[in-house]
Amino acid sequence: MDNNNNLYKVYGINGALAIMDSNSCTINEIILSSDFQVERLNNQSKLLAKYRSKTQILSKGKFKNKYDSLRTQGIVIHFSYKVYNYLPENTLDSSNKCYVILDSIKDPQNLGQILRTSECAGVDGVVIPDRRSVSITSTVLQVSQGAFCNLNIIVSKNIKYLINELKENKYWVIGLENSINSKNWYEVDMQGKVAFVFGSEGGGIRPIVRKYCDYMATIPMLGTVNSLNISASVSAILFERNRQILKEK
Repeated sequence: MDNNNNLYKVYGINGALAIMDSNSCTINEIILSSDFQVERLNNQSKLLAKYRSKTQILSKGKFKNKYDSLRTQGIVIHFSYKVYNYLPENTLDSSNKCYVILDSIKDPQNLGQILRTSECAGVDGVVIPDRRSVSITSTVLQVSQGAFCNLNIIVSKNIKYLINELKENKYWVIGLENSINSKNWYEVDMQGKVAFVFGSEGGGIRPIVRKYCDYMATIPMLGTVNSLNISASVSAILFERNRQILKEK
């Protein structure tokens, strides 16, 4: 499938270790502060040794001047990462897969948190549109804390066509939104091949996308504020799916 290898920057020990240990990232340069303590890599210093030829060490002063506004923990990595334009081939080869489709998410912090949650929940990929959405940036990947290394990220030119492709390959497509016509989230069978569609922080799923969903689900609220942050909603749904899967084992 077509893909783009874009250049990004991530800092901090957790993100650095994830990238150094990933097959989906190509490291261009590792920049260390001269006072960086290798033992902080938790017995994984061999990963850093592997990229010795791509490592640059700056004096503590120069490093601080260059990255003073960031909480780097003394390490910054510049790398390229593969972002897909289409669903990867392995989308078709399993009876139990899950994709998260995000329709018009605008906040990079939310997107980064969703990537992190999705990886923790065992999701296979996250889909965003190439327009009307925050793009994949270094900020988004930084917030994900290395989770993106184990996810397929797909930037789709047409969410509707991608949803149809999933449905043709026997995925159930479930939209999540507050609606009087929606099933309660815990009443929906989330096992097998499934894709969840979440809308924007303020507007929800666009009507043109909503009509492509097989059915809608909602998370009822008991508090005064009748909405969840989008990343919290994604977390609730994905771990309900995990509960259903584990219950059957």
